[in-house]
Amino acid sequence: MMRTTSPAVPAWSIGEARLLAGSSAGGTVSWPEHRALHGDLPRLSRADLQDLTATAALLGRGGAGFPVTRKLAALPASGTHAVVVNGSESEPLSAKDRMLMRTTPHLVLDGLLAVANAMRARRVVVSVHDPRAAEAIAAAIRERRDARRIRVDSRPTRFVAGEARAVMRGAGGGPAVPHGRRTLPSDEGLNGRPTFLSNAETFAQIGLLAHLGPHAYADRGVSTEPGTSLLSVVGAVRHPGVVEVPNGVPLGVVLEAAGAETGSAVLLGGYHGLWVAAGASPGLSRPELQQAGLTFGAGVVAAVSPESCPLGEVVAVATWLAGESAGQCGPCVFGLPSIVDDLSRVIAGDVGGYHDLERHTGLVTGRGACAHPDGVARFVTSSVRRFGEDIDAHLREGGCGRAVLGQLTPRPAVAPVQVSATGWAS
Repeated sequence: MMRTTSPAVPAWSIGEARLLAGSSAGGTVSWPEHRALHGDLPRLSRADLQDLTATAALLGRGGAGFPVTRKLAALPASGTHAVVVNGSESEPLSAKDRMLMRTTPHLVLDGLLAVANAMRARRVVVSVHDPRAAEAIAAAIRERRDARRIRVDSRPTRFVAGEARAVMRGAGGGPAVPHGRRTLPSDEGLNGRPTFLSNAETFAQIGLLAHLGPHAYADRGVSTEPGTSLLSVVGAVRHPGVVEVPNGVPLGVVLEAAGAETGSAVLLGGYHGLWVAAGASPGLSRPELQQAGLTFGAGVVAAVSPESCPLGEVVAVATWLAGESAGQCGPCVFGLPSIVDDLSRVIAGDVGGYHDLERHTGLVTGRGACAHPDGVARFVTSSVRRFGEDIDAHLREGGCGRAVLGQLTPRPAVAPVQVSATGWAS
């Protein structure tokens, strides 16, 4: 097993790297290097693209894991107004999309152009909030003739600015906040017109699928979800980084390869994610996790060691999330600070805080202008279920005797680094 050593967040893989292939020398894969690796991009019709994504059972690599072929089918037959890469990656613990855009931007552009050409899109946009990723994408566009119509929309971001409708408003020149109507981009996207939008990894997967074809693409992963996925592995691990894994690899294999501390609690999906039951090792595919009542979410695997107070870690995250409100609706403006206050009272041993917490998480769910209050309530509710013994200790004794080590605190942004592999086979 070999890994790189770097002051930045490293990249490594379990098995053969595909999405990160070619980045072993560090830096960005150039256009000639990309073509030597993958060849020329095939020209696909809309029917070709839908058949390809259906055969490969391709699921989106954003939070929802929605089937790509269904998203394509929802767009009007007369043509699509826009195709947009959501490269905001506002999840604080995630670095995978930035890693892709910085190191293998041409694979992202291949997927973007495959969709834009097949769907006859009038506008093609990459919305990216990381300056170095924006520079890499812009440089890649300049390297190739077929990408000249792509516009890069770069601006600072906050957590809710990564939500699909917020990205649409921002790319259209408006404020990067959700507009409050729960509409899909396929119905009301960029400039209020039908749009195909997905995150950077999804477009890279489409590009890879277009090059490989469905059968070669499916020689990794599991039958219910072929291919590979990127994870951001963080927290109480000796080898944090962006990790490419075959879909279906057991969580325990990833934790062992990353050097997680024995007995660590594991959060899947990021700040809107869910905690894994103690000792569980589900296969990391979206269908299997959904069956287990878990979520792949933003592709985050975060470990919290037994030496840290898990409730303190949860309060730190909930406090940050409450501060990321767009300030548009009561569930965010009033509900999220109340949840933070309830959690703080629980940690201090106030049983009333525990009962208020249950009430407030129920009140915010399903009532926000976007999914942010729902995500916070889901994360907090999962935390209460996972750390029941810790809650009892705090309510009985006013504390658990452990410090808060900040293992769910965001780490520095990634930089392009070498990819190396371990030897797990699917």
